[in-house]
Amino acid sequence: MIGCRPAWLLILVLSALPLVGAADVIKKSGSGICHDPQSPWYEVVKNYQGFRTLKACTQSGGRLPKGASATQEEIKAQVYSRAHYGNGWADDDGDCQNTRHELLVERSTAPVRFKDESKCTVVFGRWISPFTNQVIQDARQLDADHLVPLSWSWQRGASEWSVEKREAFANDPSNVLIVESSLNRSKSDKGPDEWLPPEGRCGYTARFTRIVLKYRLQPKPDESARIKEILEQCRG
Repeated sequence: MIGCRPAWLLILVLSALPLVGAADVIKKSGSGICHDPQSPWYEVVKNYQGFRTLKACTQSGGRLPKGASATQEEIKAQVYSRAHYGNGWADDDGDCQNTRHELLVERSTAPVRFKDESKCTVVFGRWISPFTNQVIQDARQLDADHLVPLSWSWQRGASEWSVEKREAFANDPSNVLIVESSLNRSKSDKGPDEWLPPEGRCGYTARFTRIVLKYRLQPKPDESARIKEILEQCRG
């Protein structure tokens, strides 16, 4: 009997483990998409990480398939994840330049230089920072910064948007600035009530407000009051 005990223990342990192959498992594919049994691609996905709920899958960094939406209860329970806004910068026209590099080309005041002949990655140009008015020529010193931060928007209405609308918001050129990486880190996910750039504060706050109105985001009352105060000071 003593010699059989390890086998019985193994059976008990295995019976207590979640059934990763069960029919109700949520499949997180290698590309980070969460498929529930209603997904048309559910049976196609063979290599996956299993979760018991969509909430658990999306909180791990996964995202829903295009056109799918979670229930309101699931949305409210989710925490912010960059994956809710698509898989990084988009390349909608398929020319290998994502939103960041297209804006680097568009906003450079001199012809840009690319990393190689593919012309996918910008390395040099001439940009004037809207945060400092400084001229910067090395693209490695710059970030494509969301004027209205994604996590800020998530907490003020974007959690209820469709996946497509969040992806459009994240890649909307009017909501992206080319700025110094160090200042982008300093700003983080703050609004104008908590952070303002060294230069161009009035324009920055006015543009922030236009994006908020465009997407019908809902700042908290104290945030709205502070933003209104800044704009009034600018007009004065």
